[in-house]
Amino acid sequence: MLTHQFNPYSACTSILVGKNATADGSTMIGRNEDSRAAWAKKFVVHPHREFDEPQSFESSDVEHPFKMTLPKIRAKYTATPEWTSKYGLFEEDGINEYGVAMSATESAYCNTRVLAADPYVTDGIGEEAMVTVTLPYIHSAREGVERLGHIIETYGTYETNGILFSDVNEVWYMETGAGHYWVAQRIPDDAYAVVANQLAIQEIDFSDHDNYLYAKNIRNFVLDHQLASMDNGLNFREVFGTADLSDRYYNTPRVWYGQRCFTPSVEQAPESFDLPFIQRADGLIHIDQVRDYLASHYQGTPFDPVGNGSDAEKHQYRPISLAKTQESHVLQLRPDLPVTQSGIHWLAMGVAAESVYVPFYAGATDTPAAYQVATAKYDPTSAYWVYKHVGVLVDAHYHDLHDALQTVQKELAIKLGHHLITTDEQVSQLTGDDLTAANQTAADIALNAMQALAADLITESTDMSPLNYNTDLNL
Repeated sequence: MLTHQFNPYSACTSILVGKNATADGSTMIGRNEDSRAAWAKKFVVHPHREFDEPQSFESSDVEHPFKMTLPKIRAKYTATPEWTSKYGLFEEDGINEYGVAMSATESAYCNTRVLAADPYVTDGIGEEAMVTVTLPYIHSAREGVERLGHIIETYGTYETNGILFSDVNEVWYMETGAGHYWVAQRIPDDAYAVVANQLAIQEIDFSDHDNYLYAKNIRNFVLDHQLASMDNGLNFREVFGTADLSDRYYNTPRVWYGQRCFTPSVEQAPESFDLPFIQRADGLIHIDQVRDYLASHYQGTPFDPVGNGSDAEKHQYRPISLAKTQESHVLQLRPDLPVTQSGIHWLAMGVAAESVYVPFYAGATDTPAAYQVATAKYDPTSAYWVYKHVGVLVDAHYHDLHDALQTVQKELAIKLGHHLITTDEQVSQLTGDDLTAANQTAADIALNAMQALAADLITESTDMSPLNYNTDLNL
């Protein structure tokens, strides 16, 4: 995530996994939404609505007053909007009633040559509106790309972004470039991709309409403005993207670490500009491995900011999970289940490394009350602030208290995983109300454990004051 009111060096990390690359045949898309260290999120379900007339959307972002007409039928969908709509909705991620998932956006950057030819559009669409005007109106991942692509071509955009789509069969990654252009690539079923704030898509095969989609005039645009010869096709990353010093330290190391986690057999350098967009894992990928990557910070390398490297190494690269993460999610669509049960919206409020991913059925009719409370300042009734509270307590004495956090995280991973399995096994098809109750149980399991952990951390921290006096050393 990247918006005008935020630090320009705060942005997201994404992962996409095809169905044949996962251990259970599910598709997965996930992302850390990074913006500010204290910027609360909610988790909501928007109900299915049918209106007599087409509806209109108007952004609350006064700097980017985007407007458009919406269809009369709006599907039910989950979303994680911000605590305030002052700067826009930023619904960010969700799964709709048709079993389509969307996560938006992975902020990226377009080079000045391209922007000179097609500048950004001030009142075009941006991250804050993309989920809201797209996810409730699509029936497949491909349709999501096509709808958002049409919007961008029609209205323009004021920023460069990557957008994730999936359904139970396909996973797509879409990237915008300049004011009106975009491309999208289907992630091969046996592959995965990791993206970190750079344009990532490489060669576009204009003859392969099953696996590539793009703005209708993009070839002429590139040729007319001498951006590339097109003799060997179009490498979107090279022609539209950036490759500067900040990319080497801020972006590419996160991609390197992701590919190191899933494909350790391939040796690569963290600052390489040649890391592939599409990669194959050494083994089948499990949901906990995807969550672990999004919660990672270069563990096992000298670059871990809380590890054993030198001071220079520990601060050399921007980690995947960091203090400015608002929420982290994995949208998992599981095969051979009714659409109401198939979609699991895994949600970790706050910093993923210090939080826990709770599995929420997207087919539920409502979300737990604590997840609907989001405030500018700390509120103990808010799920977001419960998890942030634990993180703040651990950070104050990280090496003394982290083991206690890690123990609870492991216990919760087991309990929540078991809860999901037993709920799936109860009946062949659960109703929306059943799923709402199951989600409440999952939330209670996690929140109660984290609140108890907070009490323990506060108690233990009382004797860690710098005002302590050791009599043994002063006799």
